[in-house]
Amino acid sequence: MKIIWRKMVRLLFVCIVFAVTSSQLTYGQERGPVTNLPIPRYVSLKASKANARRGPSLSHRIDWVFVRKKMPLEIYGEYENWRRVRDIDGAGGWVHYSLLSGSRTAILTVDMQPMFYAPVNDSNIVARLEKGAMGDIKKCVLKWCQLKAGGFKGWVPKAAMWGVYADEKKD
Repeated sequence: MKIIWRKMVRLLFVCIVFAVTSSQLTYGQERGPVTNLPIPRYVSLKASKANARRGPSLSHRIDWVFVRKKMPLEIYGEYENWRRVRDIDGAGGWVHYSLLSGSRTAILTVDMQPMFYAPVNDSNIVARLEKGAMGDIKKCVLKWCQLKAGGFKGWVPKAAMWGVYADEKKD
């Protein structure tokens, strides 16, 4: 009886491991319980001012105020009409979904980062962008994103910006 019991427990364990592994392979990442969109994911700030609260309701205390329109934010939690977000520095909290936009932006993390005409390092330089400059993401390929920033449009390496994942592609 003990042998049968041990074999059943092992079989159950193998089934659970297989189920968890195959679900991760199928979906690739966690999904939000409200939107069914990937978690985490990047969005941008739609408003020029947004309160980040300690919890997902108006009754919770305001911990932080975002004041830069189009700033990229990373959503890492959802609850009803609230999204838990953080900025490039990790500051954030719960923000009402109506203050966020699916339009994608990025912040430069490298000072005087060249913006190239094409997604290759030996391409012509269109502009040089200061650290902290923001741009609208137009498209992304393997290691590059095309940005529109400061009246210029060109390609910047993903490694030089915050607001896009290393493996992300966007048409």
